[in-house]
Amino acid sequence: MSAGLQGAASSREDFAALLEESFRQHEITEGSVVKGRVVAIEKDVAVIDIGAKTEGRVPLKEFTGPGRDQPINVGDEVEVYVDRIENALGEAVISRDKARREESWVKLEKAFENNERVTGTIFNQVKGGYTVDLDGAVAFLPRSQVDIRPVRDVTPLMGTPQPFQILKMDRRRGNIVVSRRTVLEESRAEQRSELVANLEEGQVIDGVVKNITEYGAFVDLGGIDGLLHVTDMAWRRVNHPSEVVNIGQTVKVKIIKINHETHRISLGIKQLLADPWEGIAARYPVNAKLKGRVTNITDYGAFVELEPGIEGLIHVSEMSWTKKNVHPGKIVSTSQEVEVQILEVDPVKRRISLGLKQTLQNPWEAFAEKHPVGSEVEGEVKNKTEFGLFIGLEGDVDGMVHLSDLDWNRPGEQVIDEFKKGDVVRAQVLDVDVEKERISLGIKQLAGDPFADAGEIRKGQVVTCEVLEVKDSGIEVKIVDTDLTTFIRRAEIARDRGDQRPERFAPGEKVDARVTQFDRKARRVQLSIKALEMAEEKEAIAQYGSTDSGASLGDILGAALKARAGEKK
Repeated sequence: MSAGLQGAASSREDFAALLEESFRQHEITEGSVVKGRVVAIEKDVAVIDIGAKTEGRVPLKEFTGPGRDQPINVGDEVEVYVDRIENALGEAVISRDKARREESWVKLEKAFENNERVTGTIFNQVKGGYTVDLDGAVAFLPRSQVDIRPVRDVTPLMGTPQPFQILKMDRRRGNIVVSRRTVLEESRAEQRSELVANLEEGQVIDGVVKNITEYGAFVDLGGIDGLLHVTDMAWRRVNHPSEVVNIGQTVKVKIIKINHETHRISLGIKQLLADPWEGIAARYPVNAKLKGRVTNITDYGAFVELEPGIEGLIHVSEMSWTKKNVHPGKIVSTSQEVEVQILEVDPVKRRISLGLKQTLQNPWEAFAEKHPVGSEVEGEVKNKTEFGLFIGLEGDVDGMVHLSDLDWNRPGEQVIDEFKKGDVVRAQVLDVDVEKERISLGIKQLAGDPFADAGEIRKGQVVTCEVLEVKDSGIEVKIVDTDLTTFIRRAEIARDRGDQRPERFAPGEKVDARVTQFDRKARRVQLSIKALEMAEEKEAIAQYGSTDSGASLGDILGAALKARAGEKK
């Protein structure tokens, strides 16, 4: 081959090499991640050859960080991010941090899509939480997502690689939010499932009291908590769990119930003790009287402890014979010792009904013994109603005077207006109904029954009356020597119509009248002056003559009156 041909071939090879090198150079583009080799380490930077006779400098601190303590050496191959291919010094502007971040974002996005955990290191505290290094990518860890319970100091957690769960990712904004709490909850749930699987209902186990609330205590059973409710702490009434257990105390409990879905465990202490309700009916027979201590007072009654674990209820209706609408707290007080009577025992429902008033004498029985029917009592008018008066009597009981028992002669509606609350009155006991708790009284009975004392008054008899009151419609009179009063109507005060004038009479005047009706049972008496005059006329005519004989009626009556006057002499 001639020298000319050889030179041409050599130049073609050089051109090809240059062209290939030019292509390689163009493969390195800005904004991409490329592999390079450490060719030198100068002070605090590493010189990295990224190919195409291009080098760049990366600070050594970018090769270290939280969880990355491995040193960089000459000859190591590393990935870097190309910011610019050439700067003013003819060097490439490259970054190890950005390369790691780009690489990390790709891995994190896959983990986020697959709901997988990632490893990171807490390295700084910021407002509202902490920053976490996820192998180059920086994530935000909210304070609420650090632990299951609030953590005051996270210093022991910083700088230690640990698992996190990605909650949110936004590559455009460069935001990543992670949670450590979610990982702990999942791990705890797995542990709880394993622990719950090894427990069974009815099992007796030791635990440590971790927390106390108003409704019970939480007991640690070795990695899982169970609730010891206040009602399962003792057979007796427990007002607050702190009366039975303290935080940190080791207690022996019985597993009452396990919910395998929610992993909730119910515990009990009283279940380890003998049930005091066994044989309760034999120990507390109905009608037995005994003493107990008031433990709780409600609107509907009071609870009384008869023995530890056994309480009975005194219903408000069984507290007092006389105080019907009073709050139980005004009759008994908490911790007071009281005597009660057993009214009912229900072992199935675990209920005992007690009576307080049954230990005291029935005030209506006591009243009946002291004040039999017919006796007189004295009391204060407590109330006036449309049907009578209520009188307060000794023993804190009330008696009632019905309208019909206020006065013998006048209507009760009229008489009741003469009484007012606070008046002290006397009355007669008419009836005592202990079962219905009623006492019937009468005021008019103290004056006696005028019909009973009227003697042998009968229909047709002539009686002498005293005028009590003169009215337009007639006269009110009282039969002499009796307490009977009645009203003689205008039409009955004279035979002749012209004389039927009530004003002819004056109060206090005596006048004779004939009894036209007398009914003791119906308590009715009627008098008539007219009937008496007509009867006298008939008698005079029969005795002294007839109008047919020529004598006038005046003559006949005159003779009769003279004869009567002579008889009276």
